[in-house]
Amino acid sequence: MALPTFTRTMIEHKLGIYCEKRVPPELMDQVRLGFRIKGNSVTLFEEQPAFLKPNEWVEIKIAQFRFNLKTNEWTLYCADRNSRWHGYWDLEPSKNFDDLLQEVDEDPTGIFWG
Repeated sequence: MALPTFTRTMIEHKLGIYCEKRVPPELMDQVRLGFRIKGNSVTLFEEQPAFLKPNEWVEIKIAQFRFNLKTNEWTLYCADRNSRWHGYWDLEPSKNFDDLLQEVDEDPTGIFWG
């Protein structure tokens, strides 16, 4: 099921600003951040030039935020080395998306940014 229109617009705005501010302008040719919304899931990813093909960009999953329409709560997921999603155990679901984004940004466990 898709995100409600207002929620989707808010997420696009917040993550657009986040992705723009997270990577310094002088590194934009080496790394980019982006996000994709599909249904009730929002995936944050990093892109880097491929090692042997620097004109091609490789996508690395960072985090996924899933919205529960019944509870109006967001749940945070992290990707393993095989790009499979697992529930992030250090943060309970929250009605406030900013709580989850802050956890990803601060990365106290080192699971999102290494």
